[in-house]
Amino acid sequence: MDCGACGLKIENGLKRLPGVSDINVNVGLEMLSLALDEDRTSRKAIEDRIRSLGYTPHPVPGEIPTGANIARNHPERIDRTWWRTRKGQLVVGTGALLVLAFLIATIAPELAEWAYVAAALLGLVPIAQRAVAGARHGTPFSIETLMTVAAIGALAIGEGAEAAVVIFLFAVGELLENVAAGRARAGIAALMNLVPRVARLERDGEVSEVPVERLGIGDVVVVRPGDRVPSDGEVIEGTSELDEAPVTGESVPVLKEAGSAVYAGSINANGVLRVRITRTAADNTIARIIHLVEEAQGSKAPTARFIDRFSFFYTPTAMAVAALIMVVPPLLTGAEWSTWIYRGLATLLIACPCALVISTPAAIASGLAAGARRGLLVKGGAALEILGKVRTVAFDKTGTLTLGRPRVTDIIAVESDEAEVLAKAAAVEHGSSHPLGAAIIEAAEARGLELPKVFGGAMAIPGKAVTARLREGFVSVGSPRYAAEQVTIPDEFGARLQALEAEGKTAVVVLAGKRFLGIIALRDEPREDAAAGVARLNALGVHTVMLTGDNGRTAAAIAGGLGLEAKAELLPDAKLAEIGALKAHGGIAMVGDGINDAPALAAASVGIAMGGGTDVALETADAALLKNRVTGVAELIELSRATLGNIWQNIALALGLKAVFLVTTLTGTTTLWMAILADTGATVLVTINALRLLRFRAEGSSASRRTGAGAATDKTIGVNG
Repeated sequence: MDCGACGLKIENGLKRLPGVSDINVNVGLEMLSLALDEDRTSRKAIEDRIRSLGYTPHPVPGEIPTGANIARNHPERIDRTWWRTRKGQLVVGTGALLVLAFLIATIAPELAEWAYVAAALLGLVPIAQRAVAGARHGTPFSIETLMTVAAIGALAIGEGAEAAVVIFLFAVGELLENVAAGRARAGIAALMNLVPRVARLERDGEVSEVPVERLGIGDVVVVRPGDRVPSDGEVIEGTSELDEAPVTGESVPVLKEAGSAVYAGSINANGVLRVRITRTAADNTIARIIHLVEEAQGSKAPTARFIDRFSFFYTPTAMAVAALIMVVPPLLTGAEWSTWIYRGLATLLIACPCALVISTPAAIASGLAAGARRGLLVKGGAALEILGKVRTVAFDKTGTLTLGRPRVTDIIAVESDEAEVLAKAAAVEHGSSHPLGAAIIEAAEARGLELPKVFGGAMAIPGKAVTARLREGFVSVGSPRYAAEQVTIPDEFGARLQALEAEGKTAVVVLAGKRFLGIIALRDEPREDAAAGVARLNALGVHTVMLTGDNGRTAAAIAGGLGLEAKAELLPDAKLAEIGALKAHGGIAMVGDGINDAPALAAASVGIAMGGGTDVALETADAALLKNRVTGVAELIELSRATLGNIWQNIALALGLKAVFLVTTLTGTTTLWMAILADTGATVLVTINALRLLRFRAEGSSASRRTGAGAATDKTIGVNG
């Protein structure tokens, strides 16, 4: 299952069966649940109906509630290679038939027509079967119906080559949607891998490894340096720093001591911790995030394909109009039957929906290709369409608007110069894996400083300071609170510390024994293009907001410098609530890179992942910025608006030409060959217009002003906004 139409077919097919109610199809999870009266309809009948619609049901492992029947694809099916799937085999088959027909036409031109007709008919068989099954079970005018009518119409007018190509392109589009949907589902598996499979359970003074599923509330586990926390809990003994970035998005490790809460999936940095479990494996933070992602994917209303909706009226209407043209004038006015049958046939040829069928997928395919060439990966046509309609873009902070790692921003020396303060601090931190220590060492290396020799190695006081003995004595690099415990900080420098922290920076104090040497400030700095990216979105008329798990002071400092609104201290469920509130006011895009962003990415109208983000963010998102640049968000919206404009122009070309030739047909001006030319010409024009999207350029490029197709809405993209 790859789109909402799949769910609609199954729902329509099952609701006609007696004893079936409460049907719920979750396309994202490939899950079906329903209430079933088995005295009226058997489970086998349910499964047979699903198979007839082109899908394969599998019972969910485990107990199934009485009166319910659930079917889904096993996870391993998601990972199948594309050419082994039904849709992959259709692509390979139709492609091979098309190539074979081309070779026959080249070698024996007199057989060209028969070769393309045979290729089209053979490729059409599985599509027509699904169209017939859908029509029998409540979905008569599906995309398969439209494709079947289009192909038969093309064959009827002698355009076998066109029919074969359209069938092949349709198969490719269906496959790409299927692959994208499967990749999105893989994000849940990546989430599960965050939690260790076993935990070190302490019982009766002994420690043993047990599966995390066996942990109960109140159990005590031992978490060693480098281990992941097996489930949510509370520290009862020990002091250490935990890397919570995979869960909260916080870039700096957080000090944990007795009484501190810890999250499943967090990584222990240094000390040994004894943790009392407060949530079981089924209810911990990661499990809840997985649940949120699943719910968001299930509740997201997929964009129904316009061509499907329109075809519900277009195809039967066109056939009815052609029939009326054939019979009404002769019956009412006594006109010649031959004349009006001829005009009716011309109307049928003009009404052939080939150009209409290809108008949207051709533009989408060109837009996706143009984006991929520029590092803008969009997972399907629905996401590409939605991007152009968003009114708000929400950003995560860490790793999205910022680089995701702290950097030295300020050095304040008291007794010596900046270079000496930095060199001594780097010497103390040498070999440290702490992000702040690594940033200090990186800054010293960037300046080419020679580090003083350390005697005996450094000693860490978790959450407070690192101390090492240099030639002139002990030097410490620690928090302002630790420094205040050791020395009296002059008022002037106390004020400087407060000012730095007000700017969202982390300040560390360098001490030599009991002497105050200086201050080093660090901050996870915004990306170089962050301000420009936000400004471009504002210029496009899109509201921007930052949603972060970081503290309010840091969030306000970063957001203020970039020119966007900030909402801070948000855990994953709170981010999801904010997304829901913003979504109520119009389409919203969420941009993130962390595990904690996954539910929000799934719940937003469209999720965008930074290319350097976690696998979960990349797989859950609908689009990805492979170049890892914030300006890529504006480029995605510009590309989407260009594609939307192109789609509407294609539809106008396809329907406009048909309308013009319908009038000329009724007046007797259009002949059958002119009708054929009108239909073929519309298809050619639509294809050429869609290919213009391949020349898409981002703002500032002259090519960007030649790409699109609709009415101008703003100055950044020229003709299409």
